[in-house]
Amino acid sequence: MLTKTAEQPVNFVIDFDSTFTKVEGLDELAAIALAGNKDKDKIVGEIKSITDKGMLGEIGFADSLKARVALLPANRSHVDELIEFLMGQISPSFARNKEFISQNAEHIYIVSSGFKDFIVPVAVSMGIKAENVYANSFVYDAEGNITGFDDTCALSKDKGKVILLNELNLQGEIYAIGDGYTDYEMREAGLASKFFAFTENVERQKVVEKADEVVASFDEFLYINGLCRSQSFPKSKIKVLLLENVHPKAVAAFKTEGFQVELLKGALDEDELIEKIKGVSILGLRSKTNLTKKVLDHPNASRLMAVGAFCIGTNQINLQECERRGIAVFNAPYSNTRSVVEMAIGEMIMLTRDLVTKSNKMHEGVWDKSATNSFEIRGKKLGLVGYGSIGTQLSVIAEALGMQVYFYDAVDKLALGNAKKCKSLDELLGIADFISMHVDGRKTNSNIIGEREFALMKDNVIFLNLSRGHVVDIQALVNALKSGKVWGAAVDVFPYEPKTNDEAFVNELRGLPRVILSPHVGGSTEEAQANIGEFVPSKLLQFMNNGSTYGSVNFPEIQLPALEDAHRLLHTHQNVPGILAKINNVFAKYNVNIKGQYLKTTNEIGYVITDVAKEYADEIVAELKALDNTIKFRMLY
Repeated sequence: MLTKTAEQPVNFVIDFDSTFTKVEGLDELAAIALAGNKDKDKIVGEIKSITDKGMLGEIGFADSLKARVALLPANRSHVDELIEFLMGQISPSFARNKEFISQNAEHIYIVSSGFKDFIVPVAVSMGIKAENVYANSFVYDAEGNITGFDDTCALSKDKGKVILLNELNLQGEIYAIGDGYTDYEMREAGLASKFFAFTENVERQKVVEKADEVVASFDEFLYINGLCRSQSFPKSKIKVLLLENVHPKAVAAFKTEGFQVELLKGALDEDELIEKIKGVSILGLRSKTNLTKKVLDHPNASRLMAVGAFCIGTNQINLQECERRGIAVFNAPYSNTRSVVEMAIGEMIMLTRDLVTKSNKMHEGVWDKSATNSFEIRGKKLGLVGYGSIGTQLSVIAEALGMQVYFYDAVDKLALGNAKKCKSLDELLGIADFISMHVDGRKTNSNIIGEREFALMKDNVIFLNLSRGHVVDIQALVNALKSGKVWGAAVDVFPYEPKTNDEAFVNELRGLPRVILSPHVGGSTEEAQANIGEFVPSKLLQFMNNGSTYGSVNFPEIQLPALEDAHRLLHTHQNVPGILAKINNVFAKYNVNIKGQYLKTTNEIGYVITDVAKEYADEIVAELKALDNTIKFRMLY
């Protein structure tokens, strides 16, 4: 909708610099004109400082403009370069809504204290009428150098936008959208019905404080005012909470898409998470934060739609409760596999060569050159408890180093290379010279290695646990080390781990000889964290943007085609008979054309995705939400 009545149109007065485009045009023109100049940074910095003071209302606009142009050694060729540059700097939310701009061009105005010379071409490319662009104009000399500006233009003066709006005498309501104090002045003068502080590119607190509404995107502006838009719900209103210092690539991925993002360095306990999860739609965590039933039951978690585990394991997440609530969970099952494998290989070599002991002695000034208790790993037997993605890759690399590989897994797995499958865990324990744990974190795996299992191992075995802390009885391992049953051990995971780097690590393994302790960093390489930082957000974004659940660990998996010229309705429900028929009865009732439909179920829930023609009654959405057994409903377009 555009008008409230035929006689009362809504007019949209939009700022250009840092609103319609991501940058300040005059600042960028200075950077282009001064390319190669040794004083470039100094002059551009001065111009930007003056710009900011003018936008905040700290100096008069007329003085600001004169001072900036006086510092500007530019000509027409530089303006042409700037236009080309600005074509790629249109604010994403305006670019997404080009159709709205074109359809409502009659009532959309660019009112800027910048310059028509570079604003008009950019605005026209987005469907805005050239005659609806109001801005200053440069004055050039015969060689095309900028010598000043037309000081008769209202927009070159203090309160220029107020003067211009009075001259235009627009009929109907006026909504002013901008990032600067001069945009607010139109509201202050009573000419604009509302002032919307636009913060997609820059947020000025003094301007935000004066606004009727603060909008982080043009999508949000259109949503608030019930206008046609490219996004069913503005991403700038969707909160993402990322915990445990996930990789910056993850933060960038969500910010690039326009989401609100909050990053916390440490883990949160239950009560802390309940407090922070309020209003959050996407939660990202690693291994130390537990998403429990208590958290999910709390009203603060009511908006949660998706969870990303920025690691391999998901035992810290109550998957069943997430599934019952229609919350899709994604992880990174392969992104850090290589990092864990390399660490395991390195630790086996360090332990069998007794390098930790030798290194400690060297730091104490002791030169102990000896081959005693120093061995190769070639020819030794490696026993893998768990033969998943990490176990199999470790199997291949260990064999390439000349080791004999044996494995045991509760699930029947195909052996790679010359690896041999053992019929039982007990069989494996009696064979191996090295034992490396690579099982998942399910509760049934608690203390699968204890006093009994250590007793079954060879004397002088080397033991590694880079899987989950609770799969090994720590006291039993301590006893085995002290008795000499276990020659050396490398442990990366523990039943209890500090939540932040400021918390002390307390464990009985501390201080024991030939024990390598590491703070759960098996997968913590730059490469692995970067991979995870890209992989997990990509899955979450596919789910949020497209509805695809491929790769989810708890949700019906559907890989959906791109949404084209349709609205996508996503219905999550309890898996009971007849739901699909009821959904389609609603569409039939309103004579809606279905362009595509997809259904997948688990034992607990069903997930139906329906692509429909854009023209349909609003009542359809209400009826779909009201269907019995509905868990969640979402609409995408």
